[in-house]
Amino acid sequence: MQGQDYIFVRAFVPFVASLLLKAWKDSDDDSDVEVILGGIAALNDEISWFKREASKWSVSLSSIVPQKANLEYCRFLESITSPEVEYTVAVTAFWAIEAVYQESYAHCLSDGAKTPEELKETCQRWGNDGFGQYCHTLQNIANRRLEKSPEDIVLKAEAMVICVLEYEVEFWNMSRGET
Repeated sequence: MQGQDYIFVRAFVPFVASLLLKAWKDSDDDSDVEVILGGIAALNDEISWFKREASKWSVSLSSIVPQKANLEYCRFLESITSPEVEYTVAVTAFWAIEAVYQESYAHCLSDGAKTPEELKETCQRWGNDGFGQYCHTLQNIANRRLEKSPEDIVLKAEAMVICVLEYEVEFWNMSRGET
């Protein structure tokens, strides 16, 4: 199902780019821009990795048709790029998306996990401590912003996290062959 992940990451890049612009305009800490820029650089590497993996498995990424759960998640990401979505709300969504991914793959690396050998490299890619630290940094940014935000922004951010979790459940179910 890595083809679906590839499609998602390609839609994720414009979202993160819009977040970078929001951080540049609205952040109270210049380091936010650097953290988000680092995320964009990692996404470039991630796209290259997907292409190498697809080549290794003789999969044509251009022929992959996005499944419904993926299309809906990508539309959701696009909606967050809107200038009307506040930086605090968008960075909270970014943290939630990255944290779910990292925690899921870190779980696959934990003692007692019955991860198939052929998936361990993938799990290491996103379940590693470095990515975990990056997610922790994003959480700190989101928390800092939320602590300074009025209640309406906090409520929007909370609703955004719930939406992210709902889309993640659907995406993971799709990846497991469930609908």
